[in-house]
Amino acid sequence: MIRVENRFQKSAGAAQLGGPGSLAEAQYGTKLTGRPLVSIVDDDESVRESLPDLVRELGFTAQAFASAGEFLASDSASETECLILDIMMPGMSGPELQEELKRRRQHIPIVFITAQTGENLRRQMLAKGAVECLIKPFSDEALLDALNLALRTN
Repeated sequence: MIRVENRFQKSAGAAQLGGPGSLAEAQYGTKLTGRPLVSIVDDDESVRESLPDLVRELGFTAQAFASAGEFLASDSASETECLILDIMMPGMSGPELQEELKRRRQHIPIVFITAQTGENLRRQMLAKGAVECLIKPFSDEALLDALNLALRTN
């Protein structure tokens, strides 16, 4: 299961995350009114259950898929504005899905997530065009930063 540090605490009268006047809007100066679709592809069921909830709390729409093939077969592939993608998955890996999307000429900014440690892996993913590569567990703040960066590049 992914563990994230929740640093967004509601104060009396604080706006909901993602809405007008939200913490995300205040921090980044961008209104999240369109609620971009963030698709999550991870073979770990606990990630598919918990990460979409966090993404929604951060002000985005989220959908989760158990495999790269499931994502590619969905209608969401054409609507996704950012992809959170596990690196190691059975069948088609995250980097293989990234290559398939390039082959199909579908430009979707990718934030890789992985339990593997090492700056070398992160550098490799960034060199291949990923917006960010987060090491599990990661904070909600790191995820929000990565998502906002991805959506600015889209």
